[in-house]
Amino acid sequence: MKKITSTGFTLLFCAVFLTSCSKDNIQDDVTAYDQVVAERTDYSYNTIEVEILDEINLYREAIGLRELKPMAKLSIESEGHTEYMIDEGTVSHDNFPLRASKLMNGAGAKAVAENVGYGYRTSNAVVNAWLKSKGHRENIEGGYTHFGISVRQDEEGKNYFTNIFIKK
Repeated sequence: MKKITSTGFTLLFCAVFLTSCSKDNIQDDVTAYDQVVAERTDYSYNTIEVEILDEINLYREAIGLRELKPMAKLSIESEGHTEYMIDEGTVSHDNFPLRASKLMNGAGAKAVAENVGYGYRTSNAVVNAWLKSKGHRENIEGGYTHFGISVRQDEEGKNYFTNIFIKK
């Protein structure tokens, strides 16, 4: 009796679970794979981001370098990394080669550099900190043509910064 009950239960289980989730037609599968993801192309700069872009360009102008042009694609990429750092709770250049490759392929970059920061309250404070750091200053003074910025706050209200530079 136990064997018949187990067999019956197994058949009932298979009948219910193997047929209950089937699709009525193949068009459902085709439609699911036929979706196009629209790439975001605009970026709304907040006050501190505009100030950082301006301060970097003022510094470059003061030392005889050409002004960098803001590029939304770079700021969007910066934003993704800023959100990543907030999620991780640490400042890093994690996945920079992936970002650089994406910008070389998608934005026509010939060279890519990145500055990151954490905790500064003003644009002036973070730009001055970058200028005091040899590597960050070299990025700001580099032969780049475009830049992007993202500044976001974590739950405690502390700012995270990502500044990407490219040469086209």
